[in-house]
Amino acid sequence: MLFDTHAHYDDKQFDEDRDTLLSSMRENGVGYIVNASYSVNSTKKAIEIAEKYDFIYALAGIHPNDKDCLDEASFDEIKRLASHPRVKAIGEIGLDYYWDRVERDVQKNAFAKQIAIADELSLPFVIHTRDACKDTLDILKSEYKGGGALLHCFSESKETAKIVLDMGLKIAIGGTVTFKNNVKTVDAVKYIPLESLVIETDSPYLAPTPYRGKRNSSLYIHHVAEKIAEIKGVSPQLIEEITTENAKRFFNIE
Repeated sequence: MLFDTHAHYDDKQFDEDRDTLLSSMRENGVGYIVNASYSVNSTKKAIEIAEKYDFIYALAGIHPNDKDCLDEASFDEIKRLASHPRVKAIGEIGLDYYWDRVERDVQKNAFAKQIAIADELSLPFVIHTRDACKDTLDILKSEYKGGGALLHCFSESKETAKIVLDMGLKIAIGGTVTFKNNVKTVDAVKYIPLESLVIETDSPYLAPTPYRGKRNSSLYIHHVAEKIAEIKGVSPQLIEEITTENAKRFFNIE
């Protein structure tokens, strides 16, 4: 069974067929899904979905671009919600300088505060970083205490992968690895050892080839596994087995 470590089934793009789609996952080889959050309300919805489906788990966290939630009251609420047994990590948290909707100092403060929440609750955390690699790494070097962290939707160089791996982080690869001419991600995947790798879809975003530009779903995660298998020169079954076990260990799922 494949493990999709990052999806957003609380997104409105799934409002018309969410239950039908999720009910089809296991018969299509998807055995585990983690529903990532980006705000207080998103976290609540993620927990509701995880309560309904026993193969879905939730993250609790505030995305760096959610300018309405980056305050102390919201952090306190995330901490409360993260105590729910279906929540397996804090996330997605981090820095996003691509959209730059929130002042960078505010983003950095929110990132550090949510890492502290993860530490206090003995949970790992899931990182979003876009056009903010140096600052993300600087904060991790300062704040990360080794309790488990995963870099979601990795799109950096193999040199950055080395830094991240040397810090003890896991790396998640998604549909962008299938995009034509995405040499940087392919080179990084060649470098990343299988024991440090998990896979994701980031549904409904970043659908892999041949569905690029369409709504993504966990049903397409086998395309990610197959591409990584091709890059690594191993079988898709091996990628499925190893990445699923890696994800189960990371999220503490039996």
